[in-house]
Amino acid sequence: MNDKLFCTGTPVTLVGGGAIDPGDLDLALSHASALVAADSGAAPVLAAGHVPDAVFGDFDSISADALSRIPEDRLFRIAEQDTTDFHKALSRISAPLVLAVGFLGDRVDHQLAVLNVLVQLAEKTCVLIGRHEVILHLPARFEVQLEPGDVVSLFPMGAVTGRSTGLEWPIDGLAFTPAGQIGTSNRALGPVSLEMDGPGMVGILPLARLDQVLAALRSRADVV
Repeated sequence: MNDKLFCTGTPVTLVGGGAIDPGDLDLALSHASALVAADSGAAPVLAAGHVPDAVFGDFDSISADALSRIPEDRLFRIAEQDTTDFHKALSRISAPLVLAVGFLGDRVDHQLAVLNVLVQLAEKTCVLIGRHEVILHLPARFEVQLEPGDVVSLFPMGAVTGRSTGLEWPIDGLAFTPAGQIGTSNRALGPVSLEMDGPGMVGILPLARLDQVLAALRSRADVV
């Protein structure tokens, strides 16, 4: 790792300073053992008995006590204020997969900013773990094993079109846009396939299907 990048060939758990439900960190670590914090996300990592492999951020919300407990060579301060701590951390992680906890379920403006970053950094394979759902920026093709009745919500962060199989209400022919057509509360009939014509679509799926979502992502050649 250099002073700008955390590089690993294994999946990474990225922790933020927002709401973290009991078990979220252990769930993420069971799939992604490398551990990175975004600024104040170091606090729940330390409280759980871990020391992060790296911490990225402007360090305006991390406590002096937390800083003192982390080796100096794992602290990477990024002073600019034009991006969020989530952006600072995710943009500097080079890994096949990032599982992010502590970025949902707190302030709405923070959550919207996180979704914005998912689309800005569409080249990153990142899954957000929330209280009831997992959220990801959909790749060009995404095939996932779901159960009949599973909620599948699609929210466009820009103008985007696509096609689907396995949804109660197919998306073929729809022109999605944040100020127009959205895809909240669709339902799976079983396995679902989604093809997107460009970037910008955020998928929201049940937390209970995390394993299936990760399996779908691993089926791509660049994810292990």
